[in-house]
Amino acid sequence: MKTREELIDELIDLAFAEDIGDGDATTLCCIPADEMGRQRLIVKEEGVLAGVEIARRVFQKFDPDLQMEVMIGDGVHVKPGDIAFVVTGKVRSLLQTERLMLNIMQRMSGVATTTARYAKCLEGLKTRVLDTRKTTPGMRMLEKEAGKIGGGC
Repeated sequence: MKTREELIDELIDLAFAEDIGDGDATTLCCIPADEMGRQRLIVKEEGVLAGVEIARRVFQKFDPDLQMEVMIGDGVHVKPGDIAFVVTGKVRSLLQTERLMLNIMQRMSGVATTTARYAKCLEGLKTRVLDTRKTTPGMRMLEKEAGKIGGGC
C-alpha cells in the first residue's frame, strides 16, 4: 500500500503533466529564467482554510528553492483579505505552480468550510459528520482530509 506522501506526489505529478506538460509557453518565453518574485495567497471568502501543507508540497516538488512562509495554517477560520502564506522564488516557478496550488486550496477549503457548517449545526448532539465514497476522482484522499480539517470524522 502506498503512503499518503506517495499518493500526494502522484496526484501532483499527474496534475503538473496535465496542466503544464513541458512548461507554460507564455511564462517560458516572457519571463527571464533568473527573475525572482513573491506570491501571496490572499483569502477571497470567509471559511475554513485547508490545503496549506499540500500547497507546500506542490511548491517543493516543482522547485525545491521556493520558500513558503505560512501565516495561517489548515483548520483556521479565515475572512476576506487574510494572507494565508507568502512564497518567494523564481517567477517562472511561481507562475507554473499557481494554478495547481489554487485548485487544491480552493477545493479543500470548500470541503472544509461546508463540513464545518454542518458540524456546527450538530454541536451538542450525538450526531457527527462522516465522509463518504462520493468524492471527485483522484481527489478522494484530499477531500477526506479536508472534511476532517473542517470538523468531520
